[in-house]
Amino acid sequence: MATLQELTDRVKTAVGDDSGLGKSLKFNLKGDGVVYINGGEVSNEDKPADLTMTIALDDLVSMGEGKLDPMTAVMTGRLQLSDMGVAMGLQGKMQTLFNKMR
Repeated sequence: MATLQELTDRVKTAVGDDSGLGKSLKFNLKGDGVVYINGGEVSNEDKPADLTMTIALDDLVSMGEGKLDPMTAVMTGRLQLSDMGVAMGLQGKMQTLFNKMR
């Protein structure tokens, strides 16, 4: 199991100077903290974001590794999205970011 700090470090490396998302994104890790991404900024601050994805830390790691399909996670309630429209628009860009985290 990855820790919040390990996950944050992996996200920072993947994001580099710019996440390429064009929107702010927050992973709410259900009591294990948050990872906030906005452009090149990656932090554990709980700031407002264009899209908040609520998911357990282990499930996020599994999704990033390609072991958990995002649509399956949504359909089974393991992943909640604050705005489905924004999520659909960012889907390809988020996949690129996840691929960089592997």
